[in-house]
Amino acid sequence: MKINWKVRFNKKNLTFIARFLAALIVPILAYMGLEVTDFTSWDSVGDLLISFITNPYLIGLTVFNAINLIPDPTTSGLSDSELVKNKK
Repeated sequence: MKINWKVRFNKKNLTFIARFLAALIVPILAYMGLEVTDFTSWDSVGDLLISFITNPYLIGLTVFNAINLIPDPTTSGLSDSELVKNKK
């Protein structure tokens, strides 16, 4: 599996970064039954992080969701296309 991480995580690819962050955050909020508006203090954010870290199922679900974004949908398999691999 060869992936050009510099192309994925750079300033020009903000769409991928936003999708990746959403893939991390949305499962946590959905599992806990929360909405973004529920976070009105840093204590509530800290409580959520502690609840997340102590839940192995939720950690696995979140990691799986984030990894699911990584494969390039325009190629077969898990590697990037030759064009993307050679891009800087």
